[in-house]
Amino acid sequence: MIKKRIVLFFFLVISFAGNAQMDVQTFKEQFVQNLWKTYPDWASSVGFHNYDSVLIIPDSINRLKEIAFLNAQFKLLSTVKTKNLSDETDLKLIKNFITSSFWNHRKLKSYEWNPASYNLCGTFSYLLHENYAPRELRLKNIFKKLENVPAYYDAALDNIKNPTAEHTKLAIDQHKNAINVFDNEIMEAVTRSGLPGVVKRSFSDRCEAASKAVKNYINKLDSLDNPNPRSFRLGKELYTTKFKNEILEDPDTIFQRALARKQYLHIEMSKLTDQLWPKYFGNKVHPRSNLRKIKMMIDTLSASHCEADSFQSTIEKQIPALVKFVNDKKLIGMDPTKPLIVRREPKYMAGVAGASISSPGPYEKNGNTYYNVGSLTGWSPAEKESYLREYNDYILQILNIHEAIPGHYVQLIYSNRSPSLIKSLLGNNSMIEGWAVYSELMMLENGYGDSTAEMWLMYYKWNLRSVCNAILDISIHTKDLKKEDAMNLLTIHAFQQQKEAEGKWKRATLSDVQLCSYFSGFSQILELRNKICPSCKEKPELLRLFHEKFLSYGSIPVKEIEKLMRSGN
Repeated sequence: MIKKRIVLFFFLVISFAGNAQMDVQTFKEQFVQNLWKTYPDWASSVGFHNYDSVLIIPDSINRLKEIAFLNAQFKLLSTVKTKNLSDETDLKLIKNFITSSFWNHRKLKSYEWNPASYNLCGTFSYLLHENYAPRELRLKNIFKKLENVPAYYDAALDNIKNPTAEHTKLAIDQHKNAINVFDNEIMEAVTRSGLPGVVKRSFSDRCEAASKAVKNYINKLDSLDNPNPRSFRLGKELYTTKFKNEILEDPDTIFQRALARKQYLHIEMSKLTDQLWPKYFGNKVHPRSNLRKIKMMIDTLSASHCEADSFQSTIEKQIPALVKFVNDKKLIGMDPTKPLIVRREPKYMAGVAGASISSPGPYEKNGNTYYNVGSLTGWSPAEKESYLREYNDYILQILNIHEAIPGHYVQLIYSNRSPSLIKSLLGNNSMIEGWAVYSELMMLENGYGDSTAEMWLMYYKWNLRSVCNAILDISIHTKDLKKEDAMNLLTIHAFQQQKEAEGKWKRATLSDVQLCSYFSGFSQILELRNKICPSCKEKPELLRLFHEKFLSYGSIPVKEIEKLMRSGN
């Protein structure tokens, strides 16, 4: 009976799609409406809360429904006629989303080997703690959603086949860190609410069942008999396809470009080290090796850093100075009404990156943007010192430029303002990360840090991160780069602290392609600025116009932004 229903569902959807004729606006509107029905958790994350109570069970039936949705949209797409370049761009973004999703289902199949992709703790924590609606309404949606948690994790266990050891460990660690949302946090909110006693008791039962399901998931993963786990390395074929889907470039091209940039940075860093050497080392003869010479200077400068217990507060204190600099230099218009809150990284996010931005979606333009800062709690003194030397007084400022002002925080506010919802929703990670990396260089070009040799040297060290991120990621997934060689790249050629390098290796084993987005986007944006506005560096008023025009198109690929900018759209 179930199979017959699925076949009928496919038939109806495809038949409808084949006969439909739509104008572009109608197509986009129905696409978004059906998108949220298919991906309700995604809808919640961007501020569309009509489906907050829905939890899709990730079983084969729902995968078929998702494929049916993609098929329907693909067929409809072929019937839509565009009237302008902006609409054409939107349809291109939708097509890429569909084809990439098909490929993920049919070829990548990460749902079979990545247990960390099944994590409801973050979803429930978001619904519980974000004040986008009255607490009672959010609790009502949470109550309905809780019902399917056991079935969700049962389906996850059924899906998992030969997972990677790295993603298995991440899933265990993240769920152990975040299970408190089911064990305590939800019921604490329920207890404080005005809900009737019978409802509170039902809540307790569902939370208990959810917690039991999560613990069972942890235990099953922990005791998994998997003597020959899948490699975390994608391999050249899968990696290249995913790279082209997400970065929209060939990985070999980016790899060669990154190698050239690394060489350029080493040359510039050597010059700056020579300039600074007498100030810090007097008449001491520097090493013949340029890399050793540069490292000595960086190590000396890295000794200036904040204390572990003031790491987050130091970040908070730097934000107003960045805002003032951007406003004084008139680099880009900012909206003072949009809150930016620095907070300790939520437990469910722990394990991959030490700093990140959580931004409201286009449906919640007035929501809070959170700057998530990783905790150093439980680290040894040596680990703390290594981390703080990496994020020293110079680098920490550049990190804040990247994550906050005028990096991610500013770009995502502009993205939410885009007249096209599609351009905000179907964001290109290379553009998003590329803007944050570009903003670092742009700030120093305009005098941030008083243009000191120290600041420029440490900026170049930081820029090496994005460059070596690309080299590392491509080499790991397509060239079988070993950990020893990766650590050599990161600590010797990129001058990273041991703790940072270890963390980057871990991140590269848990992700793929994303680490390349920083350098690829940065190089594209810089090239675009130099082509479209060659006088921008000398004329601040033109630079501001370029920035605001560039960001006005949402989070779309840089190549598509270039087309729109040149067309005058």
